[in-house]
Amino acid sequence: MTYLLSVPSSEKLMFPFNQSPASAQAEFHYADEKPRAATGQNVTREILSIDGPREVGVTAPEDLLVVSPYTDRAHLLDLTALNQAQVLFTKALTILAPVTTAYATAPYISSFNWDAVFRWLAEAAKANAFVWEEQFFYIVIFRSQVPPSTDRSHLEALDKKAHAEAMETDGLLKYWFGTPDEDGRNLATCIWRRRADAQAGSSGEGHKAAMRATINMYTEWKIERLKLVIGDNVERWEIVPWTG
Repeated sequence: MTYLLSVPSSEKLMFPFNQSPASAQAEFHYADEKPRAATGQNVTREILSIDGPREVGVTAPEDLLVVSPYTDRAHLLDLTALNQAQVLFTKALTILAPVTTAYATAPYISSFNWDAVFRWLAEAAKANAFVWEEQFFYIVIFRSQVPPSTDRSHLEALDKKAHAEAMETDGLLKYWFGTPDEDGRNLATCIWRRRADAQAGSSGEGHKAAMRATINMYTEWKIERLKLVIGDNVERWEIVPWTG
């Protein structure tokens, strides 16, 4: 495996990231979850809620996956919009979790259980008789600092609206954010099917409103963009700076 540290990018944020400790906890408590045997089903998370009645012919609940701390219908990923490799990888990402509480300032690669994610993916590909060929994905990282005394409820509302807009692209495979440390520093990350999805996901009014709030309310913020490469048969992986 190749481990390369990420570098800062001047590219604008694909969509805003929430800084709410309360909602972040919904994701963080899965940190000790272990990979399960790979099947064709959603083996690591349940859909926690689906708003409203569903019409015949609309995507079935089993084709919808929770990929962020937000669990209502507008925030679920429609797996039928993805190819098989993307579906397997997205399910593997449901076990992505931090391995350190210092993720706000620690190197990105060493902050998460990537090895477990790719072990799960390799097992799932084998169980589904799927030959994994090299794939790459687009990652956005947002490091930020907000004064600890800040009322984050406004940021949370903006973030949720922007996330729902981003999910309309069918390309946001994972959205994770942590809990701010004692100095108000935090980390959030998005893993996208491709960069074009990220660009489309940042075009809505919710994203623009959240960007204005970022400028006005954050003490500092920095964006990094990376390329995740998963080699043939999931035998290697690397995260490198995006240069496209």
